[in-house]
Amino acid sequence: MRRGLAQLLQSHQGLEVCGEAGSAAEGMQAIERLQPDLVIMDLTLPDQSGLELLKDVRARFPSLRCLVLSMHHEDLYGERVLRAGARGYVMKEAAAENLVAAVLRVLSGGIYLSEAMSSRMIERVAGQRRRGAGLEALTDREIEVLELIGRGVATKNIAASLHISARTVEAHRSHLKEKLGLTDGPSLVRYAVQWVEQRQG
Repeated sequence: MRRGLAQLLQSHQGLEVCGEAGSAAEGMQAIERLQPDLVIMDLTLPDQSGLELLKDVRARFPSLRCLVLSMHHEDLYGERVLRAGARGYVMKEAAAENLVAAVLRVLSGGIYLSEAMSSRMIERVAGQRRRGAGLEALTDREIEVLELIGRGVATKNIAASLHISARTVEAHRSHLKEKLGLTDGPSLVRYAVQWVEQRQG
């Protein structure tokens, strides 16, 4: 898919794909070496959370524009990536129709969101929507912990992966149960597994 998207961008006059990467580590190396005007990144990476990568990129290269392209629904991640410093969000299912427009918008200094996402954010700012419940109420870190639980990762390994203590992971588990209305650990695991499977499905 990455190759197809690169060809799509290359076919537009004035756009040039200067590099590609298959992991967060490769991406950071490529950014440092190539110094692009814009980075398009996924949220699902083999070696790091895409949200964490986005924050790292923004910290190291504050003037670099970032656009997120992801299979995950914008309802859950659209606002999160903007808060983390991205200049736009495109869902993969709409990439063929919208990616070039999103890239041009971001390169020109704008922010790219779908019409539906823009409307939701305007409504929220205007106070017409209550604060989200369930998944919408989770922090970025809680989302990361939930995903790792759903992938069957043990607490000590979650702690190592996210560079936090096992006690902090347990605190996140407690918050997840509270926010998701779950009563015990097994129900949290079942919820997490089903959630991961739905996103992959």
